[in-house]
Amino acid sequence: MELTITAKIKILPNEEQKNLLLKTIRAIKNGLNYVSEVVFETKVLGQAKLIKMTYEELRFGYSLRSQMAQSVARAVIAKYKSVQSNGHEWTKIRFRKPEYDLVWNRDYSLTKGVFSVNTLDGRIKVPFETKGMGHFFDGTWKFGTAKLVQKKGKYFLHIPMTKTFEDANLNQIRNVVGVDLGVNFIATAYDSKGITTFFRGRWIKDKRAHFQRIRKSLQKRGTRSARRRLKAIGQRENRWMTHVNHVVSKALVEKAGKNSLIVLENLEGVRSATEKVRKRDRWYIVSWAFYQLRQMIEYKAKMNQSTVIVVDPKCTSQTCPKCGHTEKANRNKKKHIFRCRTCGYTSNDDRIGAMNLHRKGIKYLSAVTAQA
Repeated sequence: MELTITAKIKILPNEEQKNLLLKTIRAIKNGLNYVSEVVFETKVLGQAKLIKMTYEELRFGYSLRSQMAQSVARAVIAKYKSVQSNGHEWTKIRFRKPEYDLVWNRDYSLTKGVFSVNTLDGRIKVPFETKGMGHFFDGTWKFGTAKLVQKKGKYFLHIPMTKTFEDANLNQIRNVVGVDLGVNFIATAYDSKGITTFFRGRWIKDKRAHFQRIRKSLQKRGTRSARRRLKAIGQRENRWMTHVNHVVSKALVEKAGKNSLIVLENLEGVRSATEKVRKRDRWYIVSWAFYQLRQMIEYKAKMNQSTVIVVDPKCTSQTCPKCGHTEKANRNKKKHIFRCRTCGYTSNDDRIGAMNLHRKGIKYLSAVTAQA
């Protein structure tokens, strides 16, 4: 099974190299907008025809090298086709971000621990930061078409990295882990050893509330500087959310260990289910990047020779994991306590959800192995 992950690698050009890179990505951005204008007016999306129409202008009007000119045309075609496939009306696309697509071994390569990157004035050799990225350079990953991205004077290569991993063998599963997602605990895991692991979410909720207060204040102000600040706050919050999801997913998968079955809730209906959540918590439930967290758990589990299944979370916090009795009154949402009205079993309600997901995982595994 092949797995592709985008590695965001910070490169460290010197001042002269920074000027070359900036000059290159600005020329490419202008070229992209020129080709976009042509596509908008002519509606030509055939690669050969569009390259023929724009190649000379890109080469001599925008000073792009031959491969850059062709890459620009391909990038514009891909963007228009993507917009069309999403059902949007035909509209002119503007390229605003300073980015540059680089094809592996043609526009960039890795030689003796440095990246060789193509610019308007030829190739430059640039060192990079390996902190947290060392495993991508062990010779087992394939490099894909990268994006050169510039943010506030810093340069990054966003590289799709592909590697083949062994498929998880369900007959060799040694641990089943049920994972309940929530507000007070962003994740609660219960495994086959009977161990419960809580990932606290209250501090996350408080920080989200802090971001929300800042946004409301800036929205009321309504000035141009406030709108710029609002955009920056949103980007900072998204980066922070992604970091939290990375930390939680990594800890969950490492705690589960190899040859594990991780059972997650199907959260596709989370938006339509918000009427069941306290009003003050709805913004948190709807806006948190749960799907991103699920994706991170899935790909990290694959890298760890484990597998993930997604199940219906219905009644997982109302069902007693000991006797099976299901009743709404079993759960006290305000106190986050579960107490079975039949057998009296008592525990934290998030832990009960994780226990029931674990039980569903056991049933799934039994059914699969019985069919084998």
